[in-house]
Amino acid sequence: MPSTTTSEQELCPLDGGSPTIICSVPWPGKLIMSPPFYGDLGKNARDVFGKGYHFGLLKLDVKTKTQTGVEFNSGGVSNQETGKVFGNLETKYKFKEYGITFTEKWNTDNVLATEISLTDFCEGAKLSCDTSFVPHSGDKTLRLKAEFKNDTCALNLDSDFKKGGPLLKAGAVLGYAGWLCGASTTFDTSKSKLTQNNFSMGLSTKEFILNTSINDGRIFTGSIYHKVSPKLETAVQLSWASDNNDTDFGIGCKYNLDNDSSLRLKVNNQSQIGIGYAQKLREGVTLSLSAQLDGKNFNEGGHKIGLCLELEA
Repeated sequence: MPSTTTSEQELCPLDGGSPTIICSVPWPGKLIMSPPFYGDLGKNARDVFGKGYHFGLLKLDVKTKTQTGVEFNSGGVSNQETGKVFGNLETKYKFKEYGITFTEKWNTDNVLATEISLTDFCEGAKLSCDTSFVPHSGDKTLRLKAEFKNDTCALNLDSDFKKGGPLLKAGAVLGYAGWLCGASTTFDTSKSKLTQNNFSMGLSTKEFILNTSINDGRIFTGSIYHKVSPKLETAVQLSWASDNNDTDFGIGCKYNLDNDSSLRLKVNNQSQIGIGYAQKLREGVTLSLSAQLDGKNFNEGGHKIGLCLELEA
């Protein structure tokens, strides 16, 4: 259960006499924290199930930063089933005095992308422009994004410009004393209709996060994240679709063996078992191994393994 911090003490008299007992009174203000954007609701629980697992993949990530402040991120992924290899390169430079970040991306599908973001012009606000171009086909995309965040709300608006009219995506999350309430919607201007409507409610503290949501009135999801101790994190995820009555359920955990190694484990209602182990070999070098076991067909094979090497300098 989440722990509460006592910030006030109240003297409680017995039988109308002088105060003799000190009663701890939890102060709800300690639960207040800046709410996340709608897309980040339940992220802690998703990270327990997603991060550190690379089933069926061989992956390499390299990060470095020059003395002038230019950041380089590159990587490659090899799919063991299809044999397809995918690579990407990203450069990022920040003009801190102007609050501008310039990012360029390229991948082996020959997609060129550029993002320019502006911050610091207003506290809690961010504006960005994201474009992409595919030279061999001539396909182009343009997205404008606006975000605002403070101690009580997180708002975002995205405009994805496409043929026929832009696609508008809006989200809002309000927070009070740890309680969160959010909604998001997508409006297709080419069809003049709402194509997506989501609603979410939850509770967030430092050690415990509860999130529930309804997507398009038919998919009901919930997640619980609990940081049991500095070494152990646990999570539960549940989803149910009303149109086909499908139910998905999973539990997962992450345990830090020491400062340089961690163990992950997850299982779902389809008897799929995921195991992950990460070891920091030296400063800036981390090796991750993972495996997915099919509990229903344990002797028939079909299991997947993965490996990821992360380099940072």
